[in-house]
Amino acid sequence: MTKTPIRAGVIGMGGYAGAHHHALLQLEEKSEARLVCTCDPQAKAFAVEQELWKFSRRGVRVFDDYRRMLEACGRELDLLVVPTPIPLHAEMHRAGVELGIPVYLEKPPTLDYLELEEMIARDQGARKATLVGFNFIVEQPRRALKARILKGEFGAVQEAHLIASWSRPRSYFERNAWAGRLLGADGRTVLDSCFGNAMAHFVHNILFWAGPDELASWAQLERVQAELYRAHAIEGADTFFVEARTPEGVTLRFALSHACAGASTHSETVVCELADIRYVTGQCAKIRWRDGRLERVSLPPLDPLVENYLDYGRYLRGESLRPATLLSDSRPFVALNDLAYVSSGEIATLPLEQVAAVRNEQEQQEYLSIKDLAPVQDEFVTRGRWPSARDWPRAHPAAVVTIADLPHFHSTVRALAGR
Repeated sequence: MTKTPIRAGVIGMGGYAGAHHHALLQLEEKSEARLVCTCDPQAKAFAVEQELWKFSRRGVRVFDDYRRMLEACGRELDLLVVPTPIPLHAEMHRAGVELGIPVYLEKPPTLDYLELEEMIARDQGARKATLVGFNFIVEQPRRALKARILKGEFGAVQEAHLIASWSRPRSYFERNAWAGRLLGADGRTVLDSCFGNAMAHFVHNILFWAGPDELASWAQLERVQAELYRAHAIEGADTFFVEARTPEGVTLRFALSHACAGASTHSETVVCELADIRYVTGQCAKIRWRDGRLERVSLPPLDPLVENYLDYGRYLRGESLRPATLLSDSRPFVALNDLAYVSSGEIATLPLEQVAAVRNEQEQQEYLSIKDLAPVQDEFVTRGRWPSARDWPRAHPAAVVTIADLPHFHSTVRALAGR
C-alpha cells in the first residue's frame, strides 16, 4: 500500500530550524513527508537557503509570522514543527494543539517546571501526543542495551555518568539576544546553557538509562546537588557539575562545559554490578564485564532528525503506540535542570589565572578554556569530588535539594540574574 507523505509546517528558518529543513527535504525525496509551509520574521534574509531547500520547486509557502501561516495553512497540516527559541515553545505548542495539529517540539520543551506542567495539561486534549525532540531515544542500539539492563543481564544499575566538553567560541555567546542568558528582557525563563540546551540530549539520555520500570521510563529524582561556574562574561553558567540520586539508590553525575578548546567530546557511562557500559553517541558502545570480557556494540550511522521524523510518523499513522519522548517524559530533565540552580544558589566566576584564551587562526575565533578541566570532570563523575574541594572559587558548598524545593526556582533565578 502506498504511504501518504506527512504534511508538515516548520516555524523558523534560522538556527537549528535549518537542520529540520534539511531533514524534511531528504524525507520529501523519499515520499515520507511534504513541507507545506514555513515562516520566519526575517524570511527575506533566507533567500539563499530557500533556493538551497528548493522551496519554489516544492511549492512551499513562506510567511513572516507563524500565526498567519497557521491561519492560511493549518487545515492542510499533519504536523507542526517548532525548532524556535526555548521561551517561544509554550505559545507555539498551544497554537498547534488548539488547531488539532500534532507538534514536533524541539528540545528542551521548556526549562521552567511550571510551564512544563501547563504544556503537559494542554497536551492531554491534543489529537495526538506531542513529540519532544530529544534526538537519541529512538536509537535502536541504545534501546536494545536498556532492554538488557531492565532484564538484569548486567546486574543492578549503581551509577550513570555524563562527561561532555563542547568547545564554543566567544562569538557563540553573542549569537542572539538570549545566548547565555538566565532570563529574557521580558522576564521569561531562558537558562541557555550547555546543560539545559546544547547538551540536553545527553542529559536526557542518562535519565533514560536509569529509568527503572520499562523501556520508556526515566529516572526520578530523590535529591540533587550542583556547582555552577562560568569562564565567559555571561549571565548564566558555561560549566556544570551536577549530582542526583534516584529513589532506587542510583547516583547520577554530570560534568559539562562550554569553556574548553579543541575537539568536542562526550561519553555516557552506566555502572552496573556486573559490567560498565560506555556509550559514545555516533561512535561506539563498549561493555566491560567484571570478569574481564570486553563486548563491543556496533552503532550504525544515525541521522537523528530523520529517524525522529520517521518514528513520529509511524505514531501519527497509528503504527506505534507513542512518540519516543512525551512532554511528561521531560519532567525529570526539566526538574533536574531547575534544581541545579536552586542547589548551587550562585554561579561562581572563575579567575583569569584559571582560564586560558586559545586562538584558532583557521576559524579566526577565540575560545576560553578552563585549565585542567578534564581531570576535574573525571574525578567528579568517578569519585564524587567536587571542584570546590580542589580550590575552585566557591562561596558555599552545594545544597542538597529535592523536588519539594522547586518552588524556590523562580526566585533563585531572578536573584542570579540580579532582578
